[in-house]
Amino acid sequence: MQTLTNTKIHTRSGGLAVNLDRRQLIEELRERGIHDERVLAAMAIIPREKFLDGPYAAHAYEDSALPIGEGQTISQPYTVAYQTQSLELKNGEKVLEIGTGSGYQTAVLAQMGLRVYTIERHVALLEQARKRLETLGYHKVISRAGDGTRGWPEFAPYDAILVTAGAPDVPESLTKQLNPNEGRMVIPIGDKSRQRMYLIRNSNGELSAEELINFSFVPLIGSEGWTA
Repeated sequence: MQTLTNTKIHTRSGGLAVNLDRRQLIEELRERGIHDERVLAAMAIIPREKFLDGPYAAHAYEDSALPIGEGQTISQPYTVAYQTQSLELKNGEKVLEIGTGSGYQTAVLAQMGLRVYTIERHVALLEQARKRLETLGYHKVISRAGDGTRGWPEFAPYDAILVTAGAPDVPESLTKQLNPNEGRMVIPIGDKSRQRMYLIRNSNGELSAEELINFSFVPLIGSEGWTA
């Protein structure tokens, strides 16, 4: 879940305006280098406004992070698209998401035909996300409340792990839950205000890390992350 930055306040109403805004956002993402058409297709289908409450729903198709309560945010669409694309996901793969938040990133993964397991430490956010996902028809997502830095070993190994909060380092528990046969993880690492995205690969038990670009996320809180 990304750190909230400057957000413009305006109102839009009507299904036509929403659909136009969504199509425009997809074109903007394509222009910024999002080339995985499966990611773009999923985001073109999912109504991001359904994952936001009150006046923030009117800003669903601006490329910005927005508040969702509990001091958390829904990541900006570019961040969602970038992290998802970086994982090079294949249909049917098993994905662990750390930080369910609003459930929007979860929905993108589910829409792409992935087997999604997701963890959220804020029970209230998780309950809201579950209702949204059920309402939109994503019935196969498996979720629980807990410390995401420890992962979910009961269902390991995972073909991919997607971390939606900034960590001081890569949690060892998560690396141990990666599929040793080309498992991948995207995780932002840095201080509490600024991080660099990393793509971690597990190839036959050997870990490698590729530096990507800078982002700003809320802190990853947990026993293998930041303290609250």
